[in-house]
Amino acid sequence: MAAGGGEDGQASVEMAALLPLVVLLGALLWQAVVAGQALWLSGAAARAAARAAAVGGDAEAAARGALPPRLEQGLRVRAAGGGGVRVSVRVPSVLTSGSLTTVDSRAAFPRQAR
Repeated sequence: MAAGGGEDGQASVEMAALLPLVVLLGALLWQAVVAGQALWLSGAAARAAARAAAVGGDAEAAARGALPPRLEQGLRVRAAGGGGVRVSVRVPSVLTSGSLTTVDSRAAFPRQAR
């Protein structure tokens, strides 16, 4: 008879019970990484759009060029006061094909003479 007294397979049971929790924690961490990337890239897109607007270019095309294709869906570029541009980017969901929220970034450059 085993010295543990009927504890054969205990580690397997504990692993099976904790596996969904581990998967959920991994998904939440990955979602945080995706949200951080969306925030970082929305700032880059806002700066690109503001530069384009400062020289009379197409701000929306510049913002789209600064984003990967997955973040281009739902992009909104609006003029803000003082020559600035506000860019809104959707944060894609890791588990579904939708989005969780949007992040906004604003950038401004003085208008440049041609």
